[in-house]
Amino acid sequence: MSGVRRTTWAALRARRRALGRLAAWSVAESLPALLSGLLVARAVDRGFLAGQFATGLAWLAGLAAAVLVGAAATGQVYRSLGAVVEPFRDELAARVVQAALHDAIRAGGRPDSAAVARLTHQVEVVRDTFGGLLLVVRGFLFTAGAALLGLLALAPPLAGAVAAPLVLGLAVFAAALPAMVAHQRAQVTAGEELGRAAASALAGHRDVVACGAQDRMVTGVDRRVTAQADAERTLARMAALRSLSLGLGGWLPVVVLLLAAPWLVRQGLSTGAVLGALVYVTTGLQPALHSVVQGVGGGGLRYAVTLGRVLRTCPPPGPAPRPAALLGPAPRPAGAGAPAVRVRGLTFRYGPHARPVLADFTLTVADGEHLAVVGPSGAGKSTLAALVAGLVPAESGTVHLAGAPVATAAPDALARLRVLVPQEAYVRSGTLADNLRYLHPEVDDATVAAAVDALGARPLVTRLGGLAAEIDPGALSAGERQLVAAVRAYLAPAPLVILDEATCHLDPTLEATVERAFARRPGTLIVIAHRISSATRARRVLVFDGDRPIVGTHDELLRRSPTYRELVGHWQDVAPPPRVPLARA
Repeated sequence: MSGVRRTTWAALRARRRALGRLAAWSVAESLPALLSGLLVARAVDRGFLAGQFATGLAWLAGLAAAVLVGAAATGQVYRSLGAVVEPFRDELAARVVQAALHDAIRAGGRPDSAAVARLTHQVEVVRDTFGGLLLVVRGFLFTAGAALLGLLALAPPLAGAVAAPLVLGLAVFAAALPAMVAHQRAQVTAGEELGRAAASALAGHRDVVACGAQDRMVTGVDRRVTAQADAERTLARMAALRSLSLGLGGWLPVVVLLLAAPWLVRQGLSTGAVLGALVYVTTGLQPALHSVVQGVGGGGLRYAVTLGRVLRTCPPPGPAPRPAALLGPAPRPAGAGAPAVRVRGLTFRYGPHARPVLADFTLTVADGEHLAVVGPSGAGKSTLAALVAGLVPAESGTVHLAGAPVATAAPDALARLRVLVPQEAYVRSGTLADNLRYLHPEVDDATVAAAVDALGARPLVTRLGGLAAEIDPGALSAGERQLVAAVRAYLAPAPLVILDEATCHLDPTLEATVERAFARRPGTLIVIAHRISSATRARRVLVFDGDRPIVGTHDELLRRSPTYRELVGHWQDVAPPPRVPLARA
């Protein structure tokens, strides 16, 4: 709860000006609550009971004018409320997305779109409940305060008689609030555990039946059903405390006024004043108390529980990462002569009992070399690319890039050493130039133009309307997105480029143009090959030949590796895939 309180107060303090506008309009909105009882009392005493019907109507007309002012102010209240709530929602959404991205790019991390969807839904719940909570608490403070001030001006003794049970009802509610929060959290947790248990039972029902574990599984699910039902019943009992506080603070003042009315009249209090006091209680204090108790007891509890979950799941964001070009030169602990890639004793598997994808694997790629990696589908080519890039941790062994150990390198240090282009290219909304300069924002127009021409992307740039054109990623074909990503990687300052089937949607001619351009680029190139032609263009080829990867030239592997000979024959016998056009009619 402390984290929820700190976050809430920080959000409010950061928007003092918007809160000030909200308070100012709330004063205007509470004008009817301030004047209603007093004007009704004047209308009764000086108008209707005195036989002055027109005077009574004039007093009520004043009340109608106050209501109109309050209604106009209500619209401004909601506008001011949005200025407080929406920036808070944006901050939480940014925190969720940044935490998800941080988790996805850490060593061993995986993108989890379902988790992001759940968390962004929770952010919307926080936004709605935060707005509702702020609205009802503000409404209670201003409406109840205005009603008590009006009651004090009308009949000071009555103000004390009404305020005492109101304070008592609020005290009962405040005392029960921590227990309500705990039971609300328990109810949410029980519901989530029940959902996980039911999903696990349904997903593994065949194994459960095969193992004869139906009774055990049913017992486990039933236990969670019972726990969830108990939590719901306990939460329902908490509603009785809300009703008690409403009864004490909202209805007890009415009873006090009705019972004391004859005595008050005998003491000289006018009939209009008694009626005005009832108006203050029934149209001001009672609705305000009902709104704050129901709002805090319902939406407020959801706000506390949901925001607490978001804060636990998403740690505070750190400083935003800067593009690699702005981070300075990459460290080279082993000196300038270190190989671009050095892999020693690398072992990796996708589960503790799974067959190793790589076992005691060793590889050295010299600075400036061009290496192609080939092999059957599922042999581990993309896994090797991810290990070299530092995206997944190895079970054992080491990977060094330019002498720097990948396992202990920070993400910004890795970004200075290598750039990985996956098969599914990412293109973001914005201008084409922004997309191409994403990894090197300081690069000049001439360098961008040279890269576009070197990779054969000039027809695409022309079709899109030039570098300054706004692009829609969804309107680009898969090949066009790959070409944009290739130019972006070509411009990156990292000395090592890893193309993981990054040209598979390009036609063979354009693919050759892209690979030759990267081969001429200063630095080292590793190509996870989609076509055998990529292997023939490389200086050396790594082929996944069963459990023993083999490295050699194209001609050497034709003599030494049956798998390579089979791959060459397979790829050469199959017609090339249809060309993905870069221009559309």
